[in-house]
Amino acid sequence: MGNANPLWGAPRIHGELLKLGIEVSQATVAKYMMRRRGRPSPTWRSLLRNEAFGIAAIDMFVVPSATFRLLFVMLILAHDRRKIVRFDVTQHPTAGWLSRQVTEAFPWDTAPRFLLRDRDASYGSIFRKRVEAMGITEVVTAPRSPWQNACVERVIGSIRRERLDEVVIFNERHLRRVLSSYVDYYHRTRTHLSLDKDCPRSRPIQPPRNGRIMAVPQVGGLHHRYERLAA
Repeated sequence: MGNANPLWGAPRIHGELLKLGIEVSQATVAKYMMRRRGRPSPTWRSLLRNEAFGIAAIDMFVVPSATFRLLFVMLILAHDRRKIVRFDVTQHPTAGWLSRQVTEAFPWDTAPRFLLRDRDASYGSIFRKRVEAMGITEVVTAPRSPWQNACVERVIGSIRRERLDEVVIFNERHLRRVLSSYVDYYHRTRTHLSLDKDCPRSRPIQPPRNGRIMAVPQVGGLHHRYERLAA
């Protein structure tokens, strides 16, 4: 697994082994992993894990295209299962566009109690009025304090390290396709430390009696899903 997925560390490989019914400690996995040179990937510390239910977070990040256009990606994350509720791409992130994203992400009877966001000027009065009308309380982070919105920042970091850093983006359509592929992998396959090494859409544990292990390429072969298939 380490050779086929060079971006994975011991916790990720340990989570996959647990899903395959292989009981082994994370320390043992780390002991036998191939050592690679270079600085380890940075991690983010979640400060809101004990208050996850009823909290969502919104943030944006920039992706340059091959033609040097800046594409803005909007991401809405539910804290309880680290589920990406919605994402979209635009070249012009206006307050009206952002308010429509929140409406699409949360029908009126499913809106969270709190919405974390930063102080980006794109969240204008139209956005604030729409959120208030939906009964959502905005929690605005302090200036230059991304750690206060750590969950969504960590997801953005994962998207960059595990996908966007490995591909050249041509246009909005291409970026949406790349992100859709990764989000499906993120929800159904990728194990998470904050979820006790489960996925946002829970994966069943497959005991050894289910058969031999097969590697299923995902995200263009950059990552893999491991399943037990009967012979």
